[in-house]
Amino acid sequence: MVALKSAMSSAHDSSASGPVLLFDGGCGLCHQVVRLLLRLDRQARLRFAPLQGPAAQAYLRTHGLPTAEFDTLVYVPEWARRDRPEFLLRTAGVIAALRAAGGVGRPLAATLALLPAAWRDAAYRGVGRWRYRIFGAWRPRPLPRAGWAAQFLDPVP
Repeated sequence: MVALKSAMSSAHDSSASGPVLLFDGGCGLCHQVVRLLLRLDRQARLRFAPLQGPAAQAYLRTHGLPTAEFDTLVYVPEWARRDRPEFLLRTAGVIAALRAAGGVGRPLAATLALLPAAWRDAAYRGVGRWRYRIFGAWRPRPLPRAGWAAQFLDPVP
């Protein structure tokens, strides 16, 4: 739409290639979605960065996206070409991330894609309004698999 170096050297590599998902690093639901995508992505195609981190903030500024509002995710199909204004927001980004993860992610993406974008995005905004009340803020804890750290452009919050 990546080859892994050592977990510590590439964990903070903003020159990574391939798709990157920018997510709200303070949101418990968002972190659970990221961990689901990490489990589904057996080929380690996806990279992740919290919207509050330096890599995502630079991308947001470059493309005129809000740098202080974290109510949506941003899917960047090819991070190495981040100078190009190519990104997907909300459910279009979720669907693209599920497709990139492969495996069970592909049929999940196909099922979501059957719904009209307006309906999907309305539900996404509704969950977005209540996510902190329902799922709470993210409480940092170790990743279940040490190798997953290599898939983050900035330190895992």
